[in-house]
Amino acid sequence: MTGTGPALGDAPPSGWKAADIPPQTGRTAIITGATSGIGFETALALAGAGARVVLAARDPDKAARAVAAIRRARPGSRPEARPLDTGSLASVNAFAAGWRAEEQALDLLVLNAGIASVPRREETEDGFERQLGTNYLGHFALAGLLLPSLRPDPASRVVSVASIAHRSGLIHFDDLQLRRTYGAQVAYRQTKLALLIFALELDRRLRAAGSPIRSIPVHPGLARTDITRRGDRAGPLARLAGRAIFAAIGQSAARGALPLLYAAAAPAAQGGTYYGPSGFREFRGGPAIAEVEPHARDGAVARRLWAISEDLTAVRIPLAPAPLLPG
Repeated sequence: MTGTGPALGDAPPSGWKAADIPPQTGRTAIITGATSGIGFETALALAGAGARVVLAARDPDKAARAVAAIRRARPGSRPEARPLDTGSLASVNAFAAGWRAEEQALDLLVLNAGIASVPRREETEDGFERQLGTNYLGHFALAGLLLPSLRPDPASRVVSVASIAHRSGLIHFDDLQLRRTYGAQVAYRQTKLALLIFALELDRRLRAAGSPIRSIPVHPGLARTDITRRGDRAGPLARLAGRAIFAAIGQSAARGALPLLYAAAAPAAQGGTYYGPSGFREFRGGPAIAEVEPHARDGAVARRLWAISEDLTAVRIPLAPAPLLPG
């Protein structure tokens, strides 16, 4: 296997919490999937610390309610909502074009939106398997299109929300859209592994290009969010099982958001380091350095996935691949 393993920073301080976020005044953050769950908690905490937070959301009514809730909870904050469906490349392109046309600088991009538990195979309007298009390909395109808007500064971050599900995930290069053999969990695990691989590869390429921008992957452990309570199209049995498991061993969305917040705002958070909960099997707990499975660190796989993603999305990210090292 060949690769360039992720950089590892110092472990986050024990007991790190949202109150430890340094002032975020003057920073602008775009967060996908911020109308509920860990995305909402991330937006709430960053807005409370002074950041201008943009909720990039598919559902305008949910977005409006989330903005109102943040304003009530954090008086004086400046949240706003903009339409974005990561399951539609047209929507992604329109969002990015609008942002670039306004020539707005960006400090933080959080790639969080996701769906799960889609029992039967579906496709997006672009012909992608729905979970792959929504969870990964839309985010790949968004990151590529907004990368030029990120300030060239070490405080600028692309934070990608992966999952412990990457451990058993595979990139099905011979059937990426899972047309031959679809399974709801197979599809979900592939998307989260792909996002983790992308985040690590993006950081390698940024460092090779001499950019100070950091790409940092994270996961929330077993956090009780909408995606676990009902998925996107989960049946009643799946919803019941999800509630029971996460109630027994999971943690709140606010706790699950801590690795995201650490990666987004802590000066010590390092690019290419994976952060997740500190507890048993990384199910719950405060932010800590998380384990990356070897197959997520394979540089050759990352290059191949990157090239395919560029072809599928028609978004070219102008960063040369980092040299492969023997491993």
